[in-house]
Amino acid sequence: MSCDGILRDTGQRDPIAHDAAQFKVEDLPSETLVYLLGSRYCDTDLLSNQAWNLFEHTASGWPRVQAICDFVHDYVSFDYMKADATRTASMTLSVRHGVCRDFAHLAIAFCRCMNIPARYCTGYLSEIGQKEPETPDDFAAWVEVFLGGAWQVFDPRNNTRRIGRVLIARGRDAADVPLTQTFGPVDLTDFEVWTREIAPQACWEPS
Repeated sequence: MSCDGILRDTGQRDPIAHDAAQFKVEDLPSETLVYLLGSRYCDTDLLSNQAWNLFEHTASGWPRVQAICDFVHDYVSFDYMKADATRTASMTLSVRHGVCRDFAHLAIAFCRCMNIPARYCTGYLSEIGQKEPETPDDFAAWVEVFLGGAWQVFDPRNNTRRIGRVLIARGRDAADVPLTQTFGPVDLTDFEVWTREIAPQACWEPS
């Protein structure tokens, strides 16, 4: 299986909205409420007390979400070799290692525990704008939270504003939007992800 595409991007880093406020639950749009609930990988029932102990005294809104991402980024170590398709957010908190989906699940669960709607994003993340040596392009998972009346991007794995984030799908967690959905036994033998920056004049224009 393979896929190629040309995507238009602003070339700007993920936006920042430091003054984006957290809504009271009763003021949230109804379509965001599902993203307050526990889900397959975001076991909020097991993390609620821990979340409030850690983040109750942080300023609400953007600063609270950033504090959650700072904690997850610093507390969990990234390790490809310890990926586990069954690991939940509470398990990640316990073992303190994982891959980008685990970082995202833990941050999402903490946000939901603090009454902040949060959803899981899967896609690709380029290394455009990063310092040399660049690491290989890869599949990626990150987070969107509802603050200030809009969905805001956060990335607890990298914890920086990035360029060239290619969104493929959103869901409650990775169970909704896996990288691949298979039926029957399959073996992953290899994968490669590539993103390249091209000059604006090289982009194809539809006639």
